[in-house]
Amino acid sequence: MQVFTPGEVTGQRRATNKYLAVLAAAKYARLLNEFPRDRSSSREKKLTTRSLEELTKGDIKFRVVPRRRGGAVAE
Repeated sequence: MQVFTPGEVTGQRRATNKYLAVLAAAKYARLLNEFPRDRSSSREKKLTTRSLEELTKGDIKFRVVPRRRGGAVAE
């Protein structure tokens, strides 16, 4: 089992917040899950581990989109 420390996950220029980094990695793992995988390989890494490894290497690029505030627009 591989353990990722907060320092690895929030390394330079990757994410300012470890929770944000984990959310980005989880979203990437869900994206990876949509692609077909080689079922003959029994030693394949879990998708969450793969996405965290790629995040710590800096291979995943993401941006934060500000949340829109306010209710319904009345016209």
